[in-house]
Amino acid sequence: MLKKGGLTALLLFGMFFGAGNLTFPPQLGFESGGHFWPAIAGFVLSGVGIAILTLIIGTLNPKGYIHEISQKISSKFALLYLAVLYLSIGPFFAIPRTAATAFSIGIAPMVGNSHTSLWLLAFTAVYFALALWIAMNPSKILDSIGRILTPIFALLIVILIVVGAFKYGGHSTHTATEAYKASAFGNGFLEGYNTLDALASVAFSVVAVVTLNQLGFKSKKEYISTIWVVGIVVALGFSALYIGLGFLGNHFPMTEEAMKGGTPGVYILSQATQEIFGSTAQLFLAAMVTVTCFTTTVGLIVSTAEFFNERFPQISYKVYATVFTLIGFAIANLGLDAIIKYSIPVLVILYPITIVIVMIVIVNKFVPLSKPGMQLT
Repeated sequence: MLKKGGLTALLLFGMFFGAGNLTFPPQLGFESGGHFWPAIAGFVLSGVGIAILTLIIGTLNPKGYIHEISQKISSKFALLYLAVLYLSIGPFFAIPRTAATAFSIGIAPMVGNSHTSLWLLAFTAVYFALALWIAMNPSKILDSIGRILTPIFALLIVILIVVGAFKYGGHSTHTATEAYKASAFGNGFLEGYNTLDALASVAFSVVAVVTLNQLGFKSKKEYISTIWVVGIVVALGFSALYIGLGFLGNHFPMTEEAMKGGTPGVYILSQATQEIFGSTAQLFLAAMVTVTCFTTTVGLIVSTAEFFNERFPQISYKVYATVFTLIGFAIANLGLDAIIKYSIPVLVILYPITIVIVMIVIVNKFVPLSKPGMQLT
């Protein structure tokens, strides 16, 4: 059981941990200053707690959230909500954001400011071609991501966090922004929305079910126990990395002027890596960020294509995967700042809806709720 749970946990960890998971914690650490611990607690609650709870509830039902929402609310609402959610965490927001983040942090500093658009185009062309190649064989995703890529990027991130803690741990914290002074926990909780993980949990729960079924179980009890093992392992891994990256941002010595208008999380990762690893820094950072984002991209392409293929089977899985990859490729070339800017309004709407749906599903497992009441909620 532990082996099965561990393999699935590695797969899901690699799929979840992407662009936002890498850049938002150090930004929170920088902006929260002396209010870091309540801020990171709020971030972990929304970015890990809600996400993992959503994942576990989704995997407990082999038919997934489409069945839960259809039964408890409405089949039409379920289809509409999940279609919008998959498109949001798939080709329109999260997929292009992962590629744009990998380029902005890992590649852009090495190529300079000249012909940036052309470099971005070339990078994303190779990036998405490889992602589509892996996504075309979803049955092999456990080997591609779980056993190979996840340990690589996890090790790279841990090295950065541990060395950074020794190097910068003695520095004082930054001055907190007004938002964090007013409500550190609440602001940290809202920042957890940006990771997209609670939304991704709805999608990835389907991948988890398929993967777990491939491993084979002797009984339903073993299956449920494995799901809880997966949830705990992923939750602990995420929490540790979030706290470590946040601590790095909280103590990294810098000023707002030093960023020159850049994104704090991106700046901190780039500068800390260069200071720690010297001349090899940018290659280290490029490898770490690209592998981190790439695993999420593959997982999202697979999840989104499988969802639409199951709902609308007139079109094959491979066609869906190709179309969504091409859309992500096109939007990625708009640049990271543009993608983040236009995605925020959608997240503010989708996140609360997702949280309410998960809470309804959980409560209804213990207390019978009327369908009209759940629809009104």
